[in-house]
Amino acid sequence: MAAVTEAPAPPAPATPATKPPRRRGRFTPYWLLLPGILWLLVFFALPMIYQGSTSVQTGSLEQGYKVTWHFATYWDALSTYWPQFLRSVLYAAAATLLCLVLGYPLAYLIAFRAGRWRNLVMILVIAPFFTSFLIRTLAWKTILADNGPVVGALNTLHVLDVTNWLGWTAGDRVLATPLAVVCGLTYNFLPFMILPLYTSLERIDGRLHEAAGDLYATPFTTFRKVTFPLSMPGVVSGTLLTFIPAAGDYVNADLLGSTDTRMVGNVIQTQFLRILDYPTAAALSFILMAAILAMVTFYIRRSGTEDLV
Repeated sequence: MAAVTEAPAPPAPATPATKPPRRRGRFTPYWLLLPGILWLLVFFALPMIYQGSTSVQTGSLEQGYKVTWHFATYWDALSTYWPQFLRSVLYAAAATLLCLVLGYPLAYLIAFRAGRWRNLVMILVIAPFFTSFLIRTLAWKTILADNGPVVGALNTLHVLDVTNWLGWTAGDRVLATPLAVVCGLTYNFLPFMILPLYTSLERIDGRLHEAAGDLYATPFTTFRKVTFPLSMPGVVSGTLLTFIPAAGDYVNADLLGSTDTRMVGNVIQTQFLRILDYPTAAALSFILMAAILAMVTFYIRRSGTEDLV
């Protein structure tokens, strides 16, 4: 039998050459970033450059200021106002520690025990933000009044005896003392601690607690070995959000404190608005920013959460 030969396949139809993909969307991410970049440039970078040039100027308000690269202003400002710097760090650290002690149990309650009341408790946490910062601080003058119930209760419990020994109060009053300033800082910045803690705790899988219980871990051991380590990102974020603004705050020290409780923020305000010594005020601002940046970097590295930077 003769072999059957197949007919050759018809040639494939010619197809147009594949066009290269359009690059119209190549610059789309940059266009989306442009508003934020412009915002940071106008309201952050340019003011920083202007403040930096102001800090190295010399002159007076009558004669005008000129850039003379007088870096000695930084040393003069630091050597003169170092007590206010140290006081700011101590007050901010004390307020941050109190916020952590008070905020962690509340965040834990909201995350694991609040149930259907969770939204209500969260509203109560953020409710103070609907009131002016100034009004909230002034309210503490009434709360801590010399003849008020708070001071009376502290006297009855002999708490003021301990705070007097520590140097946080003087006599039978709380106003115009370091304790009043720390209380104001703690109250005003407490939500900044609770919200990151709640967010971090809510992400913890509840099955981890059940597994710890199955392994005969006590509630305290479960908290120490499971809950707290997993909530460290919230702890670090909350402490940073509390410490940084508290260190630069001046409203609480101005309204609740005295001349002996002035923080570096009060000095900067006075230099800018009353004494009109702009180079010193700008130098103090840069020193405060550099000190906070160094402390925050060290704290983040020591806490093992470099991914938050």
